[in-house]
Amino acid sequence: MVRMPLVALAGALILFSADVFAVDTSAKDAKVNIDNFTFGPAVLTIDAGTRVTWTNRDDIPHSVVDAAEPRTVKSSPLDTGEHFEHTFATPGLFRYFCSIHPHMQGTIVVR
Repeated sequence: MVRMPLVALAGALILFSADVFAVDTSAKDAKVNIDNFTFGPAVLTIDAGTRVTWTNRDDIPHSVVDAAEPRTVKSSPLDTGEHFEHTFATPGLFRYFCSIHPHMQGTIVVR
């Protein structure tokens, strides 16, 4: 029987649960799924130059819209199975939402 100190186990659970909501990737392509009225992952960390593809897996339309003004990114409504792509060229914090369902929000961290 392997015994793990409670502190180590708690730390592992915290790290595991944090990874469910935030993804860090250094690939040149990254994906965000739109499913059950959420963007997944909710927070995505990428390198500059990475193309992000949002795919709608819900059975109703959704969109991807830049939360900053002026809006530099705005998709048309995406039906089931449709996708939208955007390449992030410069570092920064990009917050976005669904213009049809504004409670749906996500963040892209570009390093």
